[in-house]
Amino acid sequence: MWNLLTESICISIRRVGLWCLRRLCIMRKLPSVLARTLTSGTSASPGLLNMSEGQSPIHVNNVRSKLRDIVGASTNWRDHVQAMQERKALHTLLAKRQEDLPPRRMKDSYLEVILPLGSQPEIREKYLNVHNSVRFGRILEDLDSLGDLCQKIIHPDCDIKFTGNVSWVGKTSMEVKMHMLQLHGGDYSPVLDATFVMVARDPENKRPAFVNPLIPESPEEEEIFKQGELNKMKRIEFSTSSLLKMAPTAEERNIVHDIFLNTLDTRTVSFQSRKLPPNSVWMEDAKLKGLEICHPEERNIFNRIFGGFLMRKAFELGWATACSYGSSRPFIVSVDDIMFQKPVEVGSLLLLSGQVCYTEKNYIQIRVHSEVYNANTREQHTTNTFHFTFISENEVPQVVPKTYGESMLYLDGMRHFTAVMREM
Repeated sequence: MWNLLTESICISIRRVGLWCLRRLCIMRKLPSVLARTLTSGTSASPGLLNMSEGQSPIHVNNVRSKLRDIVGASTNWRDHVQAMQERKALHTLLAKRQEDLPPRRMKDSYLEVILPLGSQPEIREKYLNVHNSVRFGRILEDLDSLGDLCQKIIHPDCDIKFTGNVSWVGKTSMEVKMHMLQLHGGDYSPVLDATFVMVARDPENKRPAFVNPLIPESPEEEEIFKQGELNKMKRIEFSTSSLLKMAPTAEERNIVHDIFLNTLDTRTVSFQSRKLPPNSVWMEDAKLKGLEICHPEERNIFNRIFGGFLMRKAFELGWATACSYGSSRPFIVSVDDIMFQKPVEVGSLLLLSGQVCYTEKNYIQIRVHSEVYNANTREQHTTNTFHFTFISENEVPQVVPKTYGESMLYLDGMRHFTAVMREM
């Protein structure tokens, strides 16, 4: 059995082997269409291996209960303290080194989950929005229980199948390939590919734990494993170039200075006198905030708030922020860089802040910052940062930073937007 995993994860939804942090590219064809660039007529997604022999699909509603059965987690919130105490005994079962664990194959971890939107209409309403299309936040939530999109419509009345398997492992971390397919004419067609990077933890979720070695069994699996190594290096490179660690480039500094000069009031000779250019909005006026009380019903098997719930809430706030800013219905283009930095405890006050940080023509780049507030200590701690790219039906105003901090948000948003456009 695979070592125990936490949901404190860095997730990557990517363009078939190229994107290394959570990125989900969608090309808008119709208001209700989610699409990706894939070879025309493709019947299977790259990296989608046939491992279904002898596998029985799991109903989407049974995924969490199956995880609890595997891990031995408590099903009742009132028993969670005792259950966590009992887990301490599992320390004796942890391997002292990775070599002590038996190797695994990719197909050993293969799993299929069915979301029966067509065959069980009674669950369909949970996944529909007011436009009678599928709620994308719900799909993110379901993916987290267990890139790119192909040029397919996600129909609200056709069954969906999720498949997943471990595709790469390090010493204490692993990459998990996820695929979403939808039933059409008796066959499942690929709709979405995702890559989750997860870390193994000890039974108390305090320290890293070793994971089983992974043995590729075919040339195709060898290529998938090599791509996992490349993705690891890209994650490291992306982290080291962050504006929180490194100064902007010379070109970026010139962009910030040009924006500053463009907002100076020419009637005065003062650095303090600022004037908003035509068809523009100050960044400080382009944000929405939300609050969630984290109840036990949203907990994961380790009695912390389920990551999929956080992703859905962040996406919905991001969509609302883009809708408010563009004054029209926005469509998702990219989900990028979801970093789970700290777990969210049950009972926390979760503060979500959606900020328009970059705009270009019809595109709106949104950053959603998530933090928990401790009412007793009055302290706040960042738990997640989300990046979403939306496209509006009409051209939107230019967002304009006023402070240095806002300028860094602007540059960060521009970097994410540029990366999305480069891969489309």
